[in-house]
Amino acid sequence: MNKRLLITISASLAVLLAIVLVVRMSGDRVPPEERRAQVYNKEALDIYSQGSELLSRGDRSGAASYYQKITEEYPLSTSASLAYMALGDIESKEASLLQAKQYYREVIDKFPDDTAAIEAQKKLEDINMRLLFSPAPTEKSIIYTIEPGDTLIGIARKFHTTVELIQKSNNISGDTIRPFKKIKITKAEYSIFVDKSQNTLTLKTGDEVLKVYTVATGSNSSTPVGEFKIVNKLKDPVWFKSGAIVPPDSPENILGTRWMGLDEPGYGIHGTTEPDSIGKQVTAGCVRMPNKDVEELYSIIPEGTKVTIVD
Repeated sequence: MNKRLLITISASLAVLLAIVLVVRMSGDRVPPEERRAQVYNKEALDIYSQGSELLSRGDRSGAASYYQKITEEYPLSTSASLAYMALGDIESKEASLLQAKQYYREVIDKFPDDTAAIEAQKKLEDINMRLLFSPAPTEKSIIYTIEPGDTLIGIARKFHTTVELIQKSNNISGDTIRPFKKIKITKAEYSIFVDKSQNTLTLKTGDEVLKVYTVATGSNSSTPVGEFKIVNKLKDPVWFKSGAIVPPDSPENILGTRWMGLDEPGYGIHGTTEPDSIGKQVTAGCVRMPNKDVEELYSIIPEGTKVTIVD
């Protein structure tokens, strides 16, 4: 067999292989028409309606079976995002919060451009806070047995958490604790991410977003950008205004009910007496939050928490 013939045969085989690969890839890809049919699937909508009818009658278990069927048989349909949301709502009402979290995450991960993803994120954040402030165990919590001589402050320092979080998650009122009682301790390393362009503050633990808060930031780019740490925390802070000292209960004290100072002197995260300013770039450089939100954040994060601020 001559050299020219070998080259011709090799070239022909290469072309044939390319054709086979193209055909195979085309077979694996879902045609646009089929995908559209799955997204707007009438059967899935009918099943969802049947599930919703059962739910309206109080049959959560029966409704859940219909919703589950949609997620398994019509995973690309718009009804699937609604089904995941409904399953999350059912589990949330049944107090199965960890399972509810998983369903809401499915919506966010699989349907990120769906309007349901926004609602799922809000519900996920609500569950995160409910779990954090409840005795319910989580993947980031441990059970600690109080030892003789323990104090809430000492336990908080030992596990790098806050007294308020220990109290709230164990329904403890006051500072008195009993030896040998078992309590929930959340061992998590929190971080804060502030986006000045969006006026948002995101509370995270690792890669997980716990909650996103709307805040006010500095006018004329006065909020510093970079990596910082929380170095001090104050309840009902006094505002040392130039030429005056403004007490905590004064309506002129713009710091609100909480202060968390950064290692950048003069800057921090605080509450407000001007709730209408939230969502705007109007401060002298600090990050401003509604009092309810800043009190929640204050109770969660310990001193030393990392804060990242970006434009």
